[in-house]
Amino acid sequence: MYELHHETKDDWWEVEALYDLCFAPGREALSSYRLRDDVPPVPELCLVARDADGILAGAIRFWPVRVGAHRAVLLGPIAVHPTRQGEGLGGYLIREGLERAAGAGWSRAMLVGDAPYYGRFAFRRLEDVDMPPPTNPERVLGIALTPGAWDGIKGRVTRDA
Repeated sequence: MYELHHETKDDWWEVEALYDLCFAPGREALSSYRLRDDVPPVPELCLVARDADGILAGAIRFWPVRVGAHRAVLLGPIAVHPTRQGEGLGGYLIREGLERAAGAGWSRAMLVGDAPYYGRFAFRRLEDVDMPPPTNPERVLGIALTPGAWDGIKGRVTRDA
């Protein structure tokens, strides 16, 4: 039903328009965007989903970050066009992105989001991980892509520059 492709520079403006459509104005003012400033995303993990007519239905990006001295991949943003929501596309993008991250050697992933939604993908609250303010600590979630990858990891999340 959908074809996944790596996001290319030709997709960039269309993906940005999708994010603008799906998120509140001022989305780039969020603290998670400060971790992305002047840092390129992880290209092999940034995906677009297009329907059979080539119309963009969803997109997901991942960014490298550091938690203390340890690397992690930051999931987000992820968006599904409002006309395609409820079809499971968001879950498909998340599962595929995490599988590709693990295959590319990433051992841990994190995001800022709603625990009830992301918990179904095995994301759990990261107790000792501090996102830049003003992030609600309850929304800082992570998943180990290799067993025990978050064990003993704590500290401030910073850009992986």
